[in-house]
Amino acid sequence: MRSSRVALGALAALSLAATALPAAAETHIEIQGGRSYMDSHPTDAFFIESVFAARPIGASRFTWSPDVSIGYINGRNVGRYENSHPGVNNNVWVGAAGARLHYGTDGDWYHPFFFSFQVAGTAGGRTQALSSAYEFVSTLGWQWKNLSFQVRHISNGSFQEPNRGETMALIGVGFDI
Repeated sequence: MRSSRVALGALAALSLAATALPAAAETHIEIQGGRSYMDSHPTDAFFIESVFAARPIGASRFTWSPDVSIGYINGRNVGRYENSHPGVNNNVWVGAAGARLHYGTDGDWYHPFFFSFQVAGTAGGRTQALSSAYEFVSTLGWQWKNLSFQVRHISNGSFQEPNRGETMALIGVGFDI
């Protein structure tokens, strides 16, 4: 199914708004790709993510960074879901915003590990995995300079069924602006 022009326009506006956030200094932009799984059925997934300057959380060793992303998850052809509503063959766009958390300082060996949580909206169609217009995104990963590895899960938290969710392994290449 093709994405509507309105949905694509909204995602483009979100990405432009993300680049207009204050002070682009210390902004990390990353292009990520990998495989996403719904049950045991794989497909391709791609994301563009912007992580902004880190801010301390009180007097703790934790920091948080605003985090926005736009992603695309390709549809699948799975015979078992051919007559289901929703099916699994729709391509889905995901726009998300939230925070990325780190622990420690730049010199600590564990500082490259991170956890992020985002609230997301979807466009382009519904699937067995992403069945609502809103979703939650949790990511556990490792980022070192221009390279990242991460495991991401997107789901609506069982607020609407079906709720199979998408779980993906992504590799990212990024740069600082």
